[in-house]
Amino acid sequence: MGQGVTAGREAGPDGGGALLVVGDVVTDVVARYRGPLAAGTDTAAVIRTLPGGAGANVASWAAHTGCADVRLLGRVGADAVRWHERELVAAGVRPRLVVDPEAATGTVICLVDNGASAERTFLTDSGASLRLEPADWSDALLDGVARLHLSGYLLFSEPSRALMAVALAAARARGVPVSLDPASAGFLVALGVDRFLALVEGVDVLLPSRDEACLLTGLPDPADAAAKLSRQVPLVVAKAGADGALVARSGHILARIPAAPARLRDTTGAGDAFTGAFLAALVAGADAREATARGCRAGARAVERVGARPPARE
Repeated sequence: MGQGVTAGREAGPDGGGALLVVGDVVTDVVARYRGPLAAGTDTAAVIRTLPGGAGANVASWAAHTGCADVRLLGRVGADAVRWHERELVAAGVRPRLVVDPEAATGTVICLVDNGASAERTFLTDSGASLRLEPADWSDALLDGVARLHLSGYLLFSEPSRALMAVALAAARARGVPVSLDPASAGFLVALGVDRFLALVEGVDVLLPSRDEACLLTGLPDPADAAAKLSRQVPLVVAKAGADGALVARSGHILARIPAAPARLRDTTGAGDAFTGAFLAALVAGADAREATARGCRAGARAVERVGARPPARE
């Protein structure tokens, strides 16, 4: 169990419209290089240490794109708790960070090709982030919450899977809709498709990438994959990068939303930006098509920046 919980701001009076995100908070070490990598010797790179984590990124982008009350439950080590707390509060997020008594804050090394693709590769040490456990949860976290979002990284350890089940059950009992982003095609392979689909039973919105949707269905066409997934999850929004996004419900594609134009610098966090803006739009009352369009615009803004977070608030 964590030794303590930090809160950037005390919770305000209950009221509709809050978004609660449960997920990972990690430190990103972003290395931008122009390939190919030189094995066995040096490759010149520009390296920055930045706040990250899919859950924290989603929360930050949701606050940046208009959600007035965004809350985040995550777990960090004592080594970086104050820094992450300051960064989240500055982004407009109300953090509830459990301090792990043993593990250090998770760290991800992001290798970003500084060429035309701006593609990235992650080396991940999850650290404290996947040590969230049911004891870290309180049903009071849902007070005033309109939507709950779960980072898919929670699925990849036993303690955080148990927490996710508790949070999902609590949300369902209160009638709070739940969304989930599968998070990582590589981790999904290790977890197993059937197990993933069983674990997300009861989720209202699934936000996979194009590759994740195809992996989860075994179908090569993203539209077919999104449509098939929407027979199990009521609303599926498949993110397809430069090809925009697909909106599917009840086995049918409802909309194909084009991508917003962007000049690629770093694709790290683009999917998180999409998800944050999408959820902020839903909380504000937008329909799925409009929310998806806002998600595409946020994703375009994200790839024009280095790192996974939005620009600082003014």
